[in-house]
Formats: sequence, structure tokens, C-alpha cells
Amino acid sequence: MAFDIANFGPLGGQSRRGKAPMWWTYTTTDAHTTVDGAGYFNSGTAYAGVYNHLEIGDVIYVCVTSGGALSTAGVHVVKDKASGTVDVTNVTAFTVTDSD
Repeated sequence: MAFDIANFGPLGGQSRRGKAPMWWTYTTTDAHTTVDGAGYFNSGTAYAGVYNHLEIGDVIYVCVTSGGALSTAGVHVVKDKASGTVDVTNVTAFTVTDSD
């Protein structure tokens, strides 16, 4: 599956661009190893992906779902942005458990 801009958005009250990193949220059925591929966030037709929205240091909170349920979650940080390509770091994964 490719990047879907409909599942991407800003998180809460945003900082002023250029003053501090911004936080974004994204939900997908793609594995984190797919999401962290260079250029993943460039796919999609609207806004040429989200290249113009993301800056180096921005944080993307990603929820991976499977069968309509949360599978994994974690954050990726925008590491590089050059020549029309956004590259994010490997995931810093959260522990996702539900013991009840």
C-alpha cells in the first residue's frame, strides 16, 4: 500500500514553522519498514505527498493497523529532505499491549 494523505494530519496545537519541530500523525496498514523507506511520504497525488509540509526534525506518530485493530505504533523523525525526497528514521517503537 502507498502513502495515503487522507490518513495524515497535524497533531494538536502546532508550533510555528521554523521555530520548533512539528508533530504529525499517520495511520496505515503498511509496516514501519515500508514507512521508513526514502520517498514514502512523497507518494500520493495531493501536495506531491507531504514534501512541502515536512521539515527536518519533524516527528511523525505512526499507527499501523491490521484488520481494523492497532498492530504497532511508534515515531519516525524526518532525517533528510532533498531533491524532492523525504527520508525518515527507522521507527522508535512503542510497546502495544492490552492485558484486559
